[in-house]
Parts: sequence; structure tokens; C-alpha cells
Amino acid sequence: MPGTTADWLRSEPDGTSHMDVRLVMRTDRGQHFFMQYSGVRHGPPEVLARLGRGEAVDPADYYFRIAIRFETSDPELAWLNRVLAVGVGQRPPAGPTYDVYVVR
Repeated sequence: MPGTTADWLRSEPDGTSHMDVRLVMRTDRGQHFFMQYSGVRHGPPEVLARLGRGEAVDPADYYFRIAIRFETSDPELAWLNRVLAVGVGQRPPAGPTYDVYVVR
């Protein structure tokens, strides 16, 4: 949802990035939910430099993981309120993407 995102990124001197992201999303059926995640990304200095320049980098060359919580008042999505999820991130030139998995 436009205008509903807050994204904080803290970088350590060794290049490790810590993120805190909060956003509201809308499903294709018009249902809303809140998503909050924290994460960490690190790797060899030369790999992080390539990411910083916006180059395509093999995700196997760096570590990028997130921990996710959800909140919603939508009855159909209420199960989201009761799960934790983890994500494996990638940082292609167009922006970050995640494969997200519910921890059961």
C-alpha cells in the first residue's frame, strides 16, 4: 500500500546490514494485513561492494535472512496472527526479493 512503509537500515563498519521494515499490504482480494520483519545481510567485502553498485550477484555469495510477523483483523487471514515466518532474501538490481516460509 503506498505511503504505509517504514524501512530502517543500519550498516556496520564490516558491511553487515541490519534491517527493520514495517508495511501494510493488500491481497488481490482487497484484504489488508500488516507485516513487520527484521533481518541481516552480510558477505565478503567485494560481494557487498558489487551489491552496493547495483550489480547482479549470485545469492549464494552472501547471507540475507529475515524474521517476519503479521497482524490482521481480516477473519479469512486470521491465521497470519498466529504464525512466525522466515525469509531468504536476494538483492537483484531491481530491489530485494524474498522467499517466505511459515515456521510450523
